[in-house]
Amino acid sequence: MKDHFGYFLLVFTSLFTIVNPIGCIPTYSAYTESVKRIQAIRVARTAVLTAFAAMILFALTGKLVFNFFNISVDGLRVVGGVLFFLTGYDLLKGRNSRIKTVSHAETSEIQEFAVTPLAIPMICGPGTITVTIVLIQEAHSFAQRAILFGCFALVSLATYFILVASKPLLKFMGKSGSKVFFRLMGLILMMIAVEYFFKGLTPYIHKMLKI
Repeated sequence: MKDHFGYFLLVFTSLFTIVNPIGCIPTYSAYTESVKRIQAIRVARTAVLTAFAAMILFALTGKLVFNFFNISVDGLRVVGGVLFFLTGYDLLKGRNSRIKTVSHAETSEIQEFAVTPLAIPMICGPGTITVTIVLIQEAHSFAQRAILFGCFALVSLATYFILVASKPLLKFMGKSGSKVFFRLMGLILMMIAVEYFFKGLTPYIHKMLKI
């Protein structure tokens, strides 16, 4: 039970940090600022369901992708570690490349925005896809797979509620609170990145030493 709880914390923290629903708030708020609340909620629901479906899809087809392209999970860990580290560094420095300025004209395409770019690649981007494939490859038991898919649902649900409550949340946190949160998430992501990188690099070092 203790091992399962530890695995749950690792998976949930990894997914929540790389998805970074707080980082989606500025863009979501900009797109939904001029629409009714019920429509804004519909946008959040569509985006989260789309992202959740994408996570499930990549989790189920990840092994096929590995076999087709002859990719090792260790190589993906190394790449994922680098990707997570860069993302975490941007957050630590107060930069978020996923936030962009939205013009008033673009708000007329609100439903298309829910699928892209909000769901893909903002919520379920390259980092989320990478960590999803890595985690499913490391889930060796039924319990671990159940925890993993449960975390997909929990992170998606948390993202939905955060987006829906974005305006009160931004007002409550303020600029200083948002900056502190971003930096904390960035630091956590960088630590996870180091673990992924060296875990993937170790087998390559062992192979080189045997040559």
